[in-house]
Amino acid sequence: MNLPYFASESRALTAIFWAGLTCGVMDISAALLIWWPQGVSPARLLKGIAGGLLGPQAYNAGWPVAALGLACHFFIAYSAATVFYLASRKLRFLTLRPVLSGVLYGVCVYLVMYWIVVPLSRLHRRPTSVKATVIAIITHIFCVGLPVSLVIRRFSR
Repeated sequence: MNLPYFASESRALTAIFWAGLTCGVMDISAALLIWWPQGVSPARLLKGIAGGLLGPQAYNAGWPVAALGLACHFFIAYSAATVFYLASRKLRFLTLRPVLSGVLYGVCVYLVMYWIVVPLSRLHRRPTSVKATVIAIITHIFCVGLPVSLVIRRFSR
């Protein structure tokens, strides 16, 4: 169906908005649930995200740096949603098979984050064990890839 330009643009922005918001909320919630029992406060977790830009001194800063970490987190979530949406316009498979494509996309996002973004950041951290790696991959599948693919599919009908 050929929609007028403004209608298709509006639909795209709506899809990306909801996919990014869902992904961002689910991923940060999972991170909090995983790390809080291990003694990592929400503020420290968010400062750690900001530390990718600011370096280790981010941990010594206050709430503005934690807010920057939250903003960075949602920037990444919206970037992941945008990339998937744009790819789904060319690769119909992504919306025809949203569960399979969501699982694969979650793994791809994990690989990009932990093998490209994190090493280029100012903190250079990676999961330090097989258990941490498995948890990170599962989290990216269920809290990034699947929500993004399912929400994009919902708005692609």
